Amino acid sequence: MPYWRLHYHLVWGTWERAPLITPSVELVVHQTAFAKARELGLVLHAVGGVCDHVHVVASIPPTRCVAEVVKRLKGASSRAVHLSASAGSDFRWQEGYGALTLGGASLAGVIEYVRWQKEHHTSGTIIAVYERAAERRE
Repeated sequence: MPYWRLHYHLVWGTWERAPLITPSVELVVHQTAFAKARELGLVLHAVGGVCDHVHVVASIPPTRCVAEVVKRLKGASSRAVHLSASAGSDFRWQEGYGALTLGGASLAGVIEYVRWQKEHHTSGTIIAVYERAAERRE
């Protein structure tokens, strides 16, 4: 078995950063992310976010392309939300995403940051570089 340690912090937002991630939608998104990650052979360390964006910390094997992983996570979660009774038909993700590579030494800290997203946003202790997703189109 090959040796690999490829860790990523991924961020993407709801369409036009609308506050579409309600508590029930959040549950569907998180559960779907973990299930899809298992299917894709990823190690999903954490999922977090607030009402208009989501963060994922994942270790992605070298046999998987980061863009394809994000596409599959976004697609599966969007579909699951639409199939659930917890959201209206207007739920969708915006195009694009943010991706940062992580070294092993920073992995634990980023996992904690993602797990405590709501608190960071409430208290104003966000780390700007970790919050950046695709730029909004006008």
